[in-house]
Amino acid sequence: MARTTIDRLIINSPYEEPKYHWHYDRKTRTLELVEGRRPAGYVVATPGSKSFDDPGIFVEIPLVNQIRPRVKAWREAGYPGVTTITRRLLEYWHDPEEFDSRFFFCQLEAAETLIWLTEAPPAERVGIEIPGDGGAFLRRCCKMATGTGKTIVMAMVIAWHILNKVANPQDARFSKNVLVIAPGLTVKQRLAVLEPAAEGNYYEVFSIVPPAFLDKLRQGKVLVRNWHALAWESEEQIRERKSVDKRGVKSDEAYAREVLGEMANASNLLVINDEAHHAWRVNQEAEGKYLRARDLKDSAAEATVWVGGLDRLHRSRGILTCYDFSATPFAPSGKKSSEETLFGWIVSDFGLNDAIESGLVKTPRVVVRDDAVPDAKTYKSRLYHIYNDPEVKDDLNRRANPTSRCRIWC
Repeated sequence: MARTTIDRLIINSPYEEPKYHWHYDRKTRTLELVEGRRPAGYVVATPGSKSFDDPGIFVEIPLVNQIRPRVKAWREAGYPGVTTITRRLLEYWHDPEEFDSRFFFCQLEAAETLIWLTEAPPAERVGIEIPGDGGAFLRRCCKMATGTGKTIVMAMVIAWHILNKVANPQDARFSKNVLVIAPGLTVKQRLAVLEPAAEGNYYEVFSIVPPAFLDKLRQGKVLVRNWHALAWESEEQIRERKSVDKRGVKSDEAYAREVLGEMANASNLLVINDEAHHAWRVNQEAEGKYLRARDLKDSAAEATVWVGGLDRLHRSRGILTCYDFSATPFAPSGKKSSEETLFGWIVSDFGLNDAIESGLVKTPRVVVRDDAVPDAKTYKSRLYHIYNDPEVKDDLNRRANPTSRCRIWC
């Protein structure tokens, strides 16, 4: 039944595959509760539209919509083809009686998709062609809305790789040496929970693995680095250096030892990029899609360091696979987001609308009327300038109560 307003946004359980979704009709501007899951995709602005209430155009992601039903059928068939370790993990993750915290469907599906691409029988994956980014190493991206628990999925994926490699060192599909790249120092500190030996690590806090597996998990190495750690001096920078130190550009070997530190002798690395929309190739020759624009100078410089650093590590140590996690896996092009700038290697998708309808993120509210008394001096609305209000500013800068705690899904 179509309607212009809806009485509720949350229509699905966060622990089950979505059964319904709100479908928006652009012509009638009405919403309809539709049975079935929303196709994977994203919304772009209507070409030429300058309307503030432009509903946009929904663009599907064909690769994800091709993969989804195969992963579902594989799951329902009992995960044929997986190793003994992987099967134990999958059964454990799906059994709420094994631990206190149940995993969300979107977390399980993201992990299952990466496992399916690695372990499912080849016949299951016939016809699935995942494009690369133009580089020499393999990339796979999970598109997950902010607040749906990406860090939990990273921990699941790390545990899956390390435990399989420890159980069977000859299995080239897995690695027990993991490099996690963060987009900033704050995020780097938060991602320390991915180190198996760290205090408060997620493997124990969220029962990512059965307790009996923890000792084996600690046989692997997880190194968390900020993207700045991937930087190196170019020949031009060295020529301009005023220091008496005139050593040339570091070799790939020396660079790898510096970046990897205690993991310097590791090879066949598993790389995980958090907020991977920062890691894109500038002036990609293969596709010609990513442009260096003046207003993108800083972003392009970061992307060059990030991806270029991984290229150097791949040449010296080898990158087995690179898993990207992002809510917005687009490469900037100086234009509005479009099909051309979306990462082509996205293999799973749980977007913002899906997260809202499953109750995983806060419900957005749109202001339709402001009846507050305006500021007597400026006549500006207090509502629309609320963060500049002296009373609000003072409250925002107030120190938090150190005794108050809350549990969040990172």
